[in-house]
Amino acid sequence: MFVPTLRTLAQGTLLLTLPLATSLAMADAAKSVGAAEIAYQAGGSPLAKEEMHQNINPKAPPMTKAEFARASQIYFERCAGCHGVLRKGATGKALTPDITLGKGTDYLKIFIAYGSPAGMPNWQTSGEMSEADVDLMARYIQQEPATPPEFSLADIERSRKVLIPPAQRPKRKMNNYNLDNLFSVTLRDSGEIALIDGDSKEIINIIKTGYAVHISRLSKSGRYLYVIGRDGKINLIDLWMPKPDNVAEIKVGLEARSVETSKYKGFEDKIAVAGSYWPPQFVIMEGDTLKPQKVVSTRGMTVDNEYHPEPRVASIVASHYKPEFLINAKESGKIMMVDYSDLKNLKTTTIDAAKFLHDGGFDSTGRYFLVAANASDKIAVVDTKLGKLSALVNVGKTPHPGRGANFIHPKYGPVWATSHLGSEDISLIGTDPQGHKQQAWKVVQTIKGQGGGSLFIKTHPKSKNLWVDTPLNPDTKISQSVAVYDINNLEKGPQTIDIAGCAKLGDGAKRVVQPEYNKAGDEVWFSVWSAKDKASAIVVVDDKTRQCKSVIKDAKLITPTGKFNVYNTQHDVY
Repeated sequence: MFVPTLRTLAQGTLLLTLPLATSLAMADAAKSVGAAEIAYQAGGSPLAKEEMHQNINPKAPPMTKAEFARASQIYFERCAGCHGVLRKGATGKALTPDITLGKGTDYLKIFIAYGSPAGMPNWQTSGEMSEADVDLMARYIQQEPATPPEFSLADIERSRKVLIPPAQRPKRKMNNYNLDNLFSVTLRDSGEIALIDGDSKEIINIIKTGYAVHISRLSKSGRYLYVIGRDGKINLIDLWMPKPDNVAEIKVGLEARSVETSKYKGFEDKIAVAGSYWPPQFVIMEGDTLKPQKVVSTRGMTVDNEYHPEPRVASIVASHYKPEFLINAKESGKIMMVDYSDLKNLKTTTIDAAKFLHDGGFDSTGRYFLVAANASDKIAVVDTKLGKLSALVNVGKTPHPGRGANFIHPKYGPVWATSHLGSEDISLIGTDPQGHKQQAWKVVQTIKGQGGGSLFIKTHPKSKNLWVDTPLNPDTKISQSVAVYDINNLEKGPQTIDIAGCAKLGDGAKRVVQPEYNKAGDEVWFSVWSAKDKASAIVVVDDKTRQCKSVIKDAKLITPTGKFNVYNTQHDVY
């Protein structure tokens, strides 16, 4: 019998020392999981604030109601992102009683306290959980999973508020702002967005929204701005008002990430759709009032023909070719092409792609949709004109493209690029099946970035630069800078720009995230993202000279992250 001791892996995870063969195997596994991926997947959930239903399991260790409530809060703050709301497994393994009861409390305490090289954080030894919390969680995951409340169409309708009815809204644009160059900036931890004038760099308005707005989307006309928080709250903002502000709001679920609006001719500004993480469903609404019309569950079979109780809706885009939404269910790996032309007789084409679908965007023509199946290390390509899967493309570890980047490669023609959370690779995929058939839907080139931990990659049709962030890289020097490439000379490698240094903020994490172009394509905006109690900023870089051009600072810019230029978002320019 061996005596367990502790040692530290390169990534900072403490591990029980095991017999040599087992230890070596686990060390090899550790190489495949980076701190960036762990930080990305293990985020908190708004469900931590919801009252959970407790099912008593007589075989499980006893827990009081107060203990169960406390453990549920910890689970949804720390664990649900990886292991799923119902603990059935997502990017992390399942933690249901049929598995955990057999392990026992002592084993589970060690696992939670010290972590594993497969990606489980070392919660106790890192100081994130106390010894008492670890004991609590070891007992909690042996109980039947806590069940959050469902959220029906009636619940959704009860949450809706029309602050200004459509009949009372402006009949024409009532301000002098250049709306095409307006930026909607997420202020993550304050539950707000900032509308910033891209010309003057002045803040037009700070608008209350849901918590941690994930994305901003524009109606086809560009009049209405839709933002959705991670708490499932959608705010509808009328950009024609003298000072743009909220005109309606609704809560579509308890946790969410995605919203989109109808783009097809004849349906402009008429329909909106939002997807939820919990409950796993999507909601179709009236575009100008947010009145819910249809709620559709995503529960069902995965591409591996296994039932999954919570395929979370990760992203949604609107087709330019048909009156359809493309709705991506993360855990099932299925893409639903939902025809919104007749909501009473809803027609859906379901495409099998690959599991753990996340985010993506269109190719330069707007015909092909490319979406990351990030834990499968693939990009799925959908032909929105024919309604079929065109390809599954193998890329680097854990692709995270945002909406990706389209440009003309000097050798391979039109390409779409993705960076990665799990590696320094930047994969360029050919997107021209007519003019460059041999390169279509293949990785034609892989270039190296600063490292893993990238969330967004961006260029512009009028630019010759390709910008890549790395905000989740554990190296501070890398997370506070960006890499920029000359599209016509990619082999030269990147220039590294210290964006955080331009901001001159003092103390703070100062992670640099999400390059976003202005309409003209001659400026790139970056968020310098620090903690809620630290100063943050927006840095504007001249795209041609690659020099810092201006810095937007304001005490109201609390934890800025995503930025969405109105024109580029409205027209899928990226």
